[in-house]
Amino acid sequence: MDKEIENRFIELETKIAYMDDFINKLQEEAVENQKMIQILREENQVLAGRIQDLSENMEIPNRRPPHY
Repeated sequence: MDKEIENRFIELETKIAYMDDFINKLQEEAVENQKMIQILREENQVLAGRIQDLSENMEIPNRRPPHY
């Protein structure tokens, strides 16, 4: 009976160790993803500003399309 309990404890400790490792890797990945999201947001803001500047400086001719 004691050997069975010891084996169960070893099995549980092994599972906990794997789960702990998995959680740590998952947390590292989440942190990296958050950094990438922040970089992409900043790039998006820069590009949106450039598009806004271009659209303000762009002249649109007031004429009919050629198919009319």
